[in-house]
Amino acid sequence: MKLKSLIRFASSALLAGTAFAASHSDAPLSKQDPQTNITDVYAFVGTKYNDPSIKVLNVLVQVHPFCEPGDGVIYDRFADDALFSIHIADPITGATLSRYDFQFSSINAGYKNLDTALSYGLGTEAGSINHVGDARQNFVQTYTVTKVEGNRSTVIASALKCPPPNVGKNTTPFYNDLLGRAVSGAATWSALDRYTQETVYSAPSGESFFAGSREDSFFSDIPGIFDFLNSRILDNNGSLADGLGQDGNGVDGFKGFNVLAYALQIPISSLPSINYTAAFTGPATGVGVYASVSRQRVTLRRTDGEPSNSGPWIQVNRMGNPLFNELLVALRDKDNYNRADPTADSARFRKYAENPEAAGLVNAIYGTSFVTSGRTDLSAVYIPDVLRVNTATAPVRLAGQEGFSRLSFIGGDTSGAAAGGWPNGRRLGDDVIDIAITAVAGGPAYAALTVVGDNVASNDQVYNQVFPYGGTPHSGTFNRKDPVP
Repeated sequence: MKLKSLIRFASSALLAGTAFAASHSDAPLSKQDPQTNITDVYAFVGTKYNDPSIKVLNVLVQVHPFCEPGDGVIYDRFADDALFSIHIADPITGATLSRYDFQFSSINAGYKNLDTALSYGLGTEAGSINHVGDARQNFVQTYTVTKVEGNRSTVIASALKCPPPNVGKNTTPFYNDLLGRAVSGAATWSALDRYTQETVYSAPSGESFFAGSREDSFFSDIPGIFDFLNSRILDNNGSLADGLGQDGNGVDGFKGFNVLAYALQIPISSLPSINYTAAFTGPATGVGVYASVSRQRVTLRRTDGEPSNSGPWIQVNRMGNPLFNELLVALRDKDNYNRADPTADSARFRKYAENPEAAGLVNAIYGTSFVTSGRTDLSAVYIPDVLRVNTATAPVRLAGQEGFSRLSFIGGDTSGAAAGGWPNGRRLGDDVIDIAITAVAGGPAYAALTVVGDNVASNDQVYNQVFPYGGTPHSGTFNRKDPVP
């Protein structure tokens, strides 16, 4: 169904309280290896952080769910024995065209002072960290970025610094206000916190990078959903955000937590332009995007030193579109999906998109009649499982800007003939839970569209509107996880 028709159906939709969602625990093996667990992938058209005349593809990847902001003394760091990758792919086949690999320095190196228990605030002198890597930031993790094209690998940036975590107002004051609360929502580069500004880098080849702690950008009432659909999920007496969907008594189960994020800006002029058919909107031109994390085949534990790793890299996690592995893939194949390449998705995992279990479960609970088989509309989104980004559009609207809708095209937020957000790439603030389940409920004919959701319409932290976009990480000594909206 075309974009204008979907918008028309959405504007006259029946508002319902049905809920179904997904968490950051996508597969059994990933649950045991949170360092390599990808929580979310975002990809959207914007402009370069220091030159608005250059149009770029932003790709942001968040890993390690449920980082506790106050988890001292070490705080969360990127795994030094993993390969974190961003793939630019063919939007039709899913085949990787180029890849950016992020590798991080040792978690036991990079200290200025090993004769203290403090990782931050006491290096060669004590006090607040004024600048990234200064004498008071004891531990500094660095990383290298390698671009891979075919058989050619080129290191395009090295010794890039990660900012410190948000320990609190006494140690990392430039993240926080005077009360110690994280300050976020920067609309301009100059309004971004000092630590983040100091750790955004550009390569001579034109790409820009960031890696460090960010606030978890995902929002959903996971606790209520898995408590046999707690009654707060069904109570949508609150205000209706965007005039569509729910904004009632749901509770963001990711409230107050941080993640680790690695991010990239690529000039669109350096990317291929591939013609493809976008789900719901038709002809488009652009690329596919997905992320993966790999570990080496062999890890040797030692009694007299650090573990040693050897052998080829083995993919242990991947993600393109939100919710596919979590919501649609059955338990028997969740780990198989993480090990597979998107080029295998049509043969191995298409059945989960075309025969969504979620629709059948909702039918059984609520007596609805959502279509449970032959869902080619869903396979058009998820197979192969890469985010398809129409790079021919203007920069898209961001959360907090006029005209942005968390429901993307369903809320009337478009960019030319393309959806403003997911499934045209994905922006921070896109309510992918409500969009996805609305599609499950309405397709494949979309003769009438029922907007469904989980009563959580926004994130607990406002996003920054400049690269690297993710919200300022929550403070270790001032963050909230109360079970109330």
